[in-house]
Amino acid sequence: MFRQWVTLFAILLVYIPVAIDATVLHVAAPTLSVSLGTSSNELLWIIDIYSLVMAGMVLPMGALGDRIGFKRLLLSGSGLFGLASLAAAFAPSAMWLIAARACLAVGAAMIVPATLAGIRNTFSEARHRNMALGLWATIGSGGAAFGPLIGGIVLEHFWWGAVFLINVPIVLVVMAVSARVVPWQPGRREQPLNFTHAVMLVAAILLLVWSAKSAIKGSEGLGFVALALLVGGVLLTAFVRIQLAARTPMIDMRLFTHRIILCGVMMAITALATLVGFELLMAQELQFVHGKTPFEAGLFMLPVMLASGFSGPIAGILVSRIGLREVATGGMMLSALSFLGLSMTDFTTQQWQAWGLMTMLGFSAASALLASTAAIMAAAPKEKAAAAGAIETMAYELGAGLGIAVFGLILTRSYSGSILLPNGLLAGEAARASSSIGEAVQLAQTLEQPQAMAVIDAAKTAFISSHSVVLFSAGGMLLALAVGVWFGLAKVRQTA
Repeated sequence: MFRQWVTLFAILLVYIPVAIDATVLHVAAPTLSVSLGTSSNELLWIIDIYSLVMAGMVLPMGALGDRIGFKRLLLSGSGLFGLASLAAAFAPSAMWLIAARACLAVGAAMIVPATLAGIRNTFSEARHRNMALGLWATIGSGGAAFGPLIGGIVLEHFWWGAVFLINVPIVLVVMAVSARVVPWQPGRREQPLNFTHAVMLVAAILLLVWSAKSAIKGSEGLGFVALALLVGGVLLTAFVRIQLAARTPMIDMRLFTHRIILCGVMMAITALATLVGFELLMAQELQFVHGKTPFEAGLFMLPVMLASGFSGPIAGILVSRIGLREVATGGMMLSALSFLGLSMTDFTTQQWQAWGLMTMLGFSAASALLASTAAIMAAAPKEKAAAAGAIETMAYELGAGLGIAVFGLILTRSYSGSILLPNGLLAGEAARASSSIGEAVQLAQTLEQPQAMAVIDAAKTAFISSHSVVLFSAGGMLLALAVGVWFGLAKVRQTA
C-alpha cells in the first residue's frame, strides 16, 4: 500500500507543471514582450504552441506507452520536459522559446497518458483508483486555473525564465522516485504507432493557424499565405481520409458523425477557448494599461480561477437534477452574458462588477466544459469509450490553443485599426506601435518625452477599445452557439 501512494505522489507531482505550463505564461506575456522584444505574432506563438502541439501528440504517445511500457514513457517524458524547461528558461530569443515550448509539449504529451496508465495499473481496488483519479483531475483543472497566479508570484521575485526553471527540480525528484518505486510494465511490441499521422495533424493545425494569423495581420505576402492555407487544408483532408481507412486509427473519425458528440466537442473547444483567451487578454490589459504587477494581475483574476476550479461538483449536481441540455445551454448563455458585461466594465473604477462577472464566467464556462464531457461520453458506444475520451482530450488542448489564437487575432486587428498615434513618428515606428501594445511600449522606451508618453497613451486607449470589441464579439458568438447547443442536444435524455 505504501508503494502505491508513493507512486501516486510521483505521478501527481510531475503532472503539476504539465497542467500549470498551459497557462503560466499568461501573466508573463507583457514581461516577455519587453524582455525578448517579441512581436504580437511571436508572443501568441510562444503561448499557444504548447497546446497546439500537445493536441496532436498526446494520442500517439499513449500508443507508444502501450508499446514500451508506461514507466519508460514516464521517465522519457519527464526527462524531455526537464531539458525543454531548461532550454526555455534561458531562451535568448522568441524563436528559441517557441521551439522549447514545442519540445515541452511533446514531453507533456508523453507524461499525461503515462500518469493515467500508472494510476490504472497501480490501484487495483476501484475505491482507491477513483480517489487517485479524482486527485489527478483536481491537479489538472486546478493547475491550469491557477497557472496565471503562480506565474505572477514567480515573476514578483524572479526573472521570467524562473517560471520554467521551477520544473527542473520537480522532474529530478519524480525521475528518482519513479525509477526506484514504479514497477516496470511489459510493453506490447505489436502495438502500432501513428507518429506520421500525428505529425501530419500537428503540421496541418500549425499551418492553418499561421495562415489565419498572417492573413489578418497582413504580415506576409498573400500568395505565401494562400499556399500555407492550401497545404494545411490538404494535410488535414489527407489525415481524415487516412483515419477513416485505417484499421487502427489514431482518432475514430466516425464518432464525429454523431451529432451529440460533435456538439460536445464544439462545447469543449469553445469553453476552453473562452477561459484561456480571456485570461491572456486580461493579463495584458491589467499590466500594460492599468500598471499592475504580474502578481497583482494574477490576484485580480482570482475570481475566474476559483470559480472554474471549484464549479465541477456543483455543475455535476445540476446536470443530474435539471438535465445536460439545460446545463450546457445555460453555461454558454451565462458565459455570453459575462463577456457582454465585461466588455462594458471599467476595471479601474468598477472592480466589484468585474469580479462578479468573472466569477460568473469561470463557473459557467467550466460548467459547459463538464456538460461537454458528459455529452461525449453519454453518446459514445461503450466499446468506443476510450476513443471518445481521446477525442475529448484533443478538444481540450485544441480549445486552449485556438482560444489564444482567436482572441489574439481579433485583438490585434481591432487594436491596429483604432490606434491614433501622435505626429512626428517615422513610418517604421508607426507601424511598430500599431502592431501591439507590447511593441508600442518597446518603441516608447527609445523615444524622448513627451512623445514617448503620447505613444503609450494612444496604445492604452486603443487597447481598451479593442478589449471591448473582443469581449463583445466573443459574447455574440457564444449566444449563437448556445442556440446551436440547445437544438444539438435536443435528443439527450434527462438521465444522460
